[in-house]
Amino acid sequence: MKRVLGISVYPDHSELDQDKAYIELAHKYGFGRIFMSMLEVTDGKEVVKKKYKELIFFAKELGYETILDVAPNIFEELEISYDDMRFFHELGADGIRLDLGFDGNKEAMLTYNPFGVAIELNMSNDVAYLDNILTYEANTPFLYGCHNFYPQEGTALPYDFFVKCSERFKNHGIRTAAFITSQVGNIGPWDINDGLPTLEMHRHLPVETATKHLFATKLIDDVIIGNAYASEAELKAMGEVDRYQTAFTVEFVPDVNELEKQIVLTEQHYRRGDITDQMVRSTFVRKKYGQETNPPHDNSMDFQPGDIVIGNDTFGKYKNELQVVLQPHKDSRKNKVGQIIEEEKILLPFIHPWSKFKFTEK
Repeated sequence: MKRVLGISVYPDHSELDQDKAYIELAHKYGFGRIFMSMLEVTDGKEVVKKKYKELIFFAKELGYETILDVAPNIFEELEISYDDMRFFHELGADGIRLDLGFDGNKEAMLTYNPFGVAIELNMSNDVAYLDNILTYEANTPFLYGCHNFYPQEGTALPYDFFVKCSERFKNHGIRTAAFITSQVGNIGPWDINDGLPTLEMHRHLPVETATKHLFATKLIDDVIIGNAYASEAELKAMGEVDRYQTAFTVEFVPDVNELEKQIVLTEQHYRRGDITDQMVRSTFVRKKYGQETNPPHDNSMDFQPGDIVIGNDTFGKYKNELQVVLQPHKDSRKNKVGQIIEEEKILLPFIHPWSKFKFTEK
C-alpha cells in the first residue's frame, strides 16, 4: 500500500491564512494527507461550512486527502446526521474519523454512503471492534484505521500494545495511520500540549526518526504530524525519509577512506537470508569491491551495537564486506568506519532476513 505523510490543522485554534500557508509548505515537501479537527466547532452550521470548505478545497487543489475528526456533539451543533454524509461531501472531505463507536452494523452501512466519504476508526484499542464491523460486510476500501494521539506527557501508547492494536487492522488489509509530534508545534485540540504522538517513545524524538520507526514496523501506512505547526526543517526532514526501506543516518570516523564511504553510501544493501545474531551482513559488496585495497584502521576496539564495520585487507575473501554490529565483539580484521546515530538504533530490530537498507551521511 502506498505510504503517505500527513499534517494536522486546527481551524478553530488558528487563522485561515496561516493554515493555508502551512498546507502549501508541507505540499512542497511531498505531504499528501490532512487530519483536520472539528471537535471544537461552535460557530453554527453556515459559518463552519464556509471556513472548512474553503480550507479543504484549497488543500484538494494541491492534491491532499482530508479526514475530518468528528464527535457526536458536532452533529447536534451542526444539525446533521450520521446517516447522511452529504454535509461532509459538500465540504470536500474525503473521510470522517469517528470519535465514538456504534454497533458494527452502523459503521458498515456508513462505508456504503453514496458520496464515497471514507469512515476512519480509532485503532488505539486492542478489542474486536474492527472484526465486528467486518462481519457486517463493510465496504473495506472506504474503511480506514487511525490511532489516537496523546497530549499529556506519559500517556501515549507503549510499543507492544501499539503493535497488537495495529496488527488487528493490518491483518485485514485496512489502511492505517498514526501520529508523531513536532518538537516545535504548539497547536492542538486541547489546552494541554506536551506533543501529540501515538507512541510515548516518540514524544521527544526528531520527526524523521519517529517516521522511519513507524514505517519500519510495516504496520502503518500514513504518518501524520499531530500538532501544528511543524517547522520547515521538520517538514523537509520528513519529506526526505525513504518510506519503503530503512535508511540509517551514519556518522563516519575521522579516518574513514573514500572506498569505505563509497561502499556505505552508494550501494543498495540487504541482509543475508541466513542471519546471525552478532551482526547484519551485507555480503554482495565484497564481491563488487573484492579487488580494492583497504588498509586496517580503527580495528583494535570492541565494536558496539550500531557500529558499521568493513573487512580490511587482512580478512581474505571477506575483505570489503559491510556489517552492522548487533552484539559487542572484537575483530582486528574489520575496520570501524562509522556508527548509526544513537536515536536510530531503535531501527535495528527491523532489519530482517533479506531486508533492504541504505545509509545517509549525517
